Amino acid sequence: MCYILNIESSSTNCSVSLSKNGELLSVKEKNDEKYSHSTKLHLYIDSVLKQQNIGIKDLSAIAVSKGPGSYTGLRIGVAAAKGLCFSLDIPLISISTLLVLSKKIKIDSGLIIPVLDARRDEVYSAIFDSQYNVIEKDSPTIINSESFSQYSKKNKLFFIGSGQQKCKELIKTNNNLNFYKTDELPSSKEMTLLSYEKYRNSEFEDIAYFEPAYLKNFILDSVNR
Repeated sequence: MCYILNIESSSTNCSVSLSKNGELLSVKEKNDEKYSHSTKLHLYIDSVLKQQNIGIKDLSAIAVSKGPGSYTGLRIGVAAAKGLCFSLDIPLISISTLLVLSKKIKIDSGLIIPVLDARRDEVYSAIFDSQYNVIEKDSPTIINSESFSQYSKKNKLFFIGSGQQKCKELIKTNNNLNFYKTDELPSSKEMTLLSYEKYRNSEFEDIAYFEPAYLKNFILDSVNR
């Protein structure tokens, strides 16, 4: 029996879920613009465990969203995950925040482009096919009129995440673009199958040296907190 605690704290949404063999058992999350993750995260962890009468020592692994995203949120989530792994002597699993976000979209064909708002005309983005295979890895991307044009000529593009507005305003190449709900945030609910697959494949992080994937140097401003 594989119980995994999933932590997603890369945005204003503080989200924790418990899964068994990849199946979602319970979830606790709240979108808080004040970034109150430091006070809520451990309460949410206790809550999802108690909902299923699971003891913390029954956990097989901890999975954490590794970024990109909020500097503060990622730091809090990763610190909590590493602390639990050290104390329980269980493996640490990390999952791309952009992959987690992309799992909110189900398509038969085309490409999924999760975009998280960054500074000025920039977003954090990646590109996945309909089966969530990586076409382009996570990276900071400056959006202009030609962005993603090499893909949009032959594919429908499906955008999701907080960086959509920039893409709507700045990309002018064609109309083969589709935009999802702009208020969708990464959630630990979409981490369950991803973390279980990594567990089965023994894709674990070095707990001592693992750091979030910030993708660029931290700058304290209203966008990247």
